[in-house]
Amino acid sequence: MHKILVVDDDNDMCLLLTRFLTRNGYVVVSANSGQAAIEWMKKNKPDLVLCDFRLDDMTGVELLRKIKEIHPRSAVIIITGYSDVKDAVEVMKLGAYDYVTKPLFPDEILLTIKKALATEPKESIAAKPSSGVPDIADHKSKNSYGNNYITGDSPEFATIVKQIDLVAPTNFSVIIYGESGSGKEEIAQQIHHKSKRAGKPFVAIDCGALSKELAGSELFGHEKGAFTGALNQKTGSLEIANEGTVFLDEIGNLSYDIQVSLLRVVQERKIRRIGGNKDIDIDIRFIIASNEKLWDAARAGKFREDLYHRFNEFSIEVPSLRERKQDIMLFARHFLKLTNAELGKDVKGFSKEVEDVLKSYIWYGNLRELKNVIKRATLLTDGDLVDVKSLPFEINNFYKLQFDAHQSPNIVKTDNQPPNTNGNTQMPFENKLKTANLDAEYEVILDALKQSNFNKSKAAKLLNVDRKTLYNKMRQFKEFNMD
Repeated sequence: MHKILVVDDDNDMCLLLTRFLTRNGYVVVSANSGQAAIEWMKKNKPDLVLCDFRLDDMTGVELLRKIKEIHPRSAVIIITGYSDVKDAVEVMKLGAYDYVTKPLFPDEILLTIKKALATEPKESIAAKPSSGVPDIADHKSKNSYGNNYITGDSPEFATIVKQIDLVAPTNFSVIIYGESGSGKEEIAQQIHHKSKRAGKPFVAIDCGALSKELAGSELFGHEKGAFTGALNQKTGSLEIANEGTVFLDEIGNLSYDIQVSLLRVVQERKIRRIGGNKDIDIDIRFIIASNEKLWDAARAGKFREDLYHRFNEFSIEVPSLRERKQDIMLFARHFLKLTNAELGKDVKGFSKEVEDVLKSYIWYGNLRELKNVIKRATLLTDGDLVDVKSLPFEINNFYKLQFDAHQSPNIVKTDNQPPNTNGNTQMPFENKLKTANLDAEYEVILDALKQSNFNKSKAAKLLNVDRKTLYNKMRQFKEFNMD
């Protein structure tokens, strides 16, 4: 579970946030002063810090600087009872993920926290890897772009690097196409870091996570009293990103009304907060991402064609991981290195069998799926090398799961059970019944996995069971020599 540090000199606010976040599945620690927070962080590492802007012993800016010195990868959200654009811009430049005003609304703060924890932090790869793992730092000259970006060896990514170099110095809007988890946001960050706006805010917004009700407020901000519950003025993400870059991920999920408002922003470079009557000039660069072709979405009436043409000044297509298999082990070793550092382990590398499995798998979730698999496998590994027992069921048995569901999986057949003259396996009747039940369950679960592209959460929903039950069934198959 993610660990959150709440820093506020108001005991009631600390207690309120602690109870709320604990109920939502987080481990929460609170501190009533900046110094107390610093002392705690010297011995512990939070995934996220919720910090009041005005503390008794220091400002939120001072504490933010300390947090980034001690734990640069920890996300920070600044909370304040005062809304000031200059303060918001300052803390964003110093590395805060977001800046929110009191009073806090449960749905809004929870959404902000989830987005902050889901955002990939910057990670330096310059440190020397453990013995047995190819030296990624030495590989940096041809495999990294900027300070933190691993591109891979494939010619497809060499093309992308050239495109980044070409478009970054311009002020063109860029559309990045690619499957979920393929690294679109990382490419957007590299365009920003190589542009004239480097050093200015880079604000990433997951349009798929914005509800219709919150989207307008999140993007454009709102004035006090603009709607029920708007007790304070809120600065929108576009305003915070002024002079910098805005990355709109999965833009096709925005509602028609928000697309209309966004079109005006792109055309006139002006925004108006919800409930406001004053235009605010902004200077921002737009980079957007989509997992579907926006031109096709526009022709189907799901996306405004005029907005598409405004954004379509330059486009980059990110290949899926299965289209660049030669990059798989490079990324796997990189993720292993990061996970070793995170878990305090020293796993040296992967067995030959694991490498073969990783290279042959389809990787529906691309780099995101690969990273999660490596993290899990590293956690489960006790020796020097990751072995196949540490890999998830659907990856370790991928090709077995591709067989026609109408074929018998022979779940319980072993070398000690020779077939009889009728071609049937010799076993007691009670075992035959158990085998028949497992065969039937296997068929149903296999169909559900195929329909959900082997996403276990979706498969569990299709089967009307929870994930734990599905995992237990999968383990049961393993016990009967599925491996």
